[in-house]
Amino acid sequence: MITIDKLQARALRALYAARARVAEAHQERERGDVPGWVLITIMTAGMVTVLWTLAQDTLTGMFSDAVGKVTGDGAG
Repeated sequence: MITIDKLQARALRALYAARARVAEAHQERERGDVPGWVLITIMTAGMVTVLWTLAQDTLTGMFSDAVGKVTGDGAG
């Protein structure tokens, strides 16, 4: 016959073991996110570089017009 103390001890061991497995799985998953963020950052930088190369004159003109309208130097 299993006493209540033994049953409680088994339940606590099972609970702690489950918590340890969940924590371990969470830590492994977090380590995998770093390469993803690096990839996103590199891809974003590449896209900005390509867009800036293709549309530098247009973007510069749009920025100058917008600043001119805010400061009152632009026509409009």
